[in-house]
Amino acid sequence: MKKRLAAALLAGVMAVSLAACGSSNDTTPTAGEADSDAEAAGEKQVYRTLYTGEVQTLNYLTTSTSNDYAISANIIDCLVDYDQYGNILPGLAESWESNEDMTEWTFHIRKGTKWVNNKGEEMTDVTANDWVTAARYVNDAAHESDNQYMYDTGAHVHNAQGYYDYTAYLLASDNGAKTTDEDGNTLEPVAEVKPEDIGVTALDDYTLVYTLDQPCPFFTSIVSYTSYMPVAKACLDEYGDGFALDNESLWYNGAYILSTYEPQEEHVLSKNPAYWDKDNVHIDEINATYNADASSVEASMFKDGEIDYASISSDLLDSWLKDDAVKDQVHGSRPDNSFSYFFCFNFEPEFDEEYEPDNWKLAVNNENFRKALMAAMDRVKALTVKEPYTPQTLLNNTVTPPNFASAAGKDYTQFEPLADITAGDSFDEAAANDYAAKAREELSAEGVTFPIKTLLPYNPSSTNWDKECQVLEQQMEGVLGTDFIDIIVQAGPEEGFLSAVRRSGDYAFLKCNWGADFADPETWTEPFTEGNSYNFWDQSEDEETQAIYKDWAAKVDEAGAIYDDDEARYQTYAEAEKMLIDHAIIIPYSIDTNGYVVSNTNPFEGEFAPYGVVVKRYKYMTLHDKSMSMDEFTAALSEWESARTASLAGETADTDSAATEAAE
Repeated sequence: MKKRLAAALLAGVMAVSLAACGSSNDTTPTAGEADSDAEAAGEKQVYRTLYTGEVQTLNYLTTSTSNDYAISANIIDCLVDYDQYGNILPGLAESWESNEDMTEWTFHIRKGTKWVNNKGEEMTDVTANDWVTAARYVNDAAHESDNQYMYDTGAHVHNAQGYYDYTAYLLASDNGAKTTDEDGNTLEPVAEVKPEDIGVTALDDYTLVYTLDQPCPFFTSIVSYTSYMPVAKACLDEYGDGFALDNESLWYNGAYILSTYEPQEEHVLSKNPAYWDKDNVHIDEINATYNADASSVEASMFKDGEIDYASISSDLLDSWLKDDAVKDQVHGSRPDNSFSYFFCFNFEPEFDEEYEPDNWKLAVNNENFRKALMAAMDRVKALTVKEPYTPQTLLNNTVTPPNFASAAGKDYTQFEPLADITAGDSFDEAAANDYAAKAREELSAEGVTFPIKTLLPYNPSSTNWDKECQVLEQQMEGVLGTDFIDIIVQAGPEEGFLSAVRRSGDYAFLKCNWGADFADPETWTEPFTEGNSYNFWDQSEDEETQAIYKDWAAKVDEAGAIYDDDEARYQTYAEAEKMLIDHAIIIPYSIDTNGYVVSNTNPFEGEFAPYGVVVKRYKYMTLHDKSMSMDEFTAALSEWESARTASLAGETADTDSAATEAAE
């Protein structure tokens, strides 16, 4: 069946009333309908906030950092857009279709959209060639694009990785003149791949084609990633190596222009007067002021009316909730299901001898030992460190978070292999001690000594991670006994923690995370595939562990080969994920949240997707008179979750939607 997604036929947006942010509005507007008192009165809407972390680069074609995304997402539009429930809408592509096996995707570019400079002056039209230029730029190893992997992850764009490998070889070999690298290692020649060989082509100015090496049913969820953002060749030609060094050396096609860029002073995003969808941009200006002490001063600045957003730290929360002047403005944050946190067991330990890596290696390959730790972990208790009031809302029983993806009207985590796991709780003291007794008997026979030293590192720059580890140490040793396990909590380096600890295997037990790259369960398998730098289970020499790994990898391959039946694909991925949990290869832990905040915007008005950069956009959002209360936020979140479920299930196809509005 040919897959055609015209704008008017996209999934509908539920026009549901949500609690407003304490403004005079009684409902939260649907995308495209938002309004505020200031806007209605013709007043300029200026959103004021603080920031502490400076952007590393404005070059959206190379970055993979959150601070950079906050600007990129607002100044550059993509082929697709999103509504507030995560439905994909037309963006710079008005419509698109794929061939029968989903290896060729054709996008029809919106005519009349403009590139502008930082003064809002029109420079040239947006055309299909801008995506061809971007693909060639990102996949040229000379540009060191951290986000290049998206051309060979999930979607495998034809010859993209080949061109990257070829250009990387040319750099390392000085265009073929050298046969060894600086360390004396042989440089094997790589077959030539030309930029025009990459499977991204413009049939004409408004017809763009991506050719893939294998079917990809979720490709439209990939093209809103930064490495798939367009760039005008004329802009690259004009600025050369100076492209995107500041706000004057790049062009804009998004909702905003970076009109002011003074590092460690101020960033100002101003509404783009030439934006194709400017009627849905309600906030006129976003003013971000640098303050190294933002975390200490932002709460008082919000109270004084100087800024429109502040985080309320745990040490301030009780006092704010007792303060009549502000208690009705504090609320939680929408749970972030774009990231999943889980505890990894290290099957290839590289830590110091004092922590007995050989002893650990024998223990970790024993399934009863791993299950004992899994059952002994009271995750809710540990999560109270981050969320003291409702820690259970962060609990995640699977690797893939709930409400991430659905097929046949059913959430992925509710598919039969995962349904019981999703509804349950792995914490069980009696079971933990049963598993421990079995493990002790089996491991003693192998010469393992007790207690088993378990190195549990944390990053000291991450707030309260040390406290979380201490809770786990006391709680798990309390269940299993200090004669069975000795959890050693240790601070890792503040800088380069991932490289020094996780990627180098310098841990026994570690909280890890993974962020979704696209809208498919496949994205959550990536940390555990061959050659991973998470738990290294593929390197285990233990026969039982290897058998589990091979069965899991085969099931993942089986799932990935199903491209024309989402229900069967999800069912098979769920079977693979169940293997990880049933054998306690990892321990699912939590999703994330931004904690408690006060904010004069309503997050449920803005665009949403549980992957990519879209949640950082201000499009559709308005400025409100006051922040939501706790009760208002809870009610709004509940209604939004229900509306999202219904919308993704297609239950509102006959409702007016942003997709229909865009088509009109």
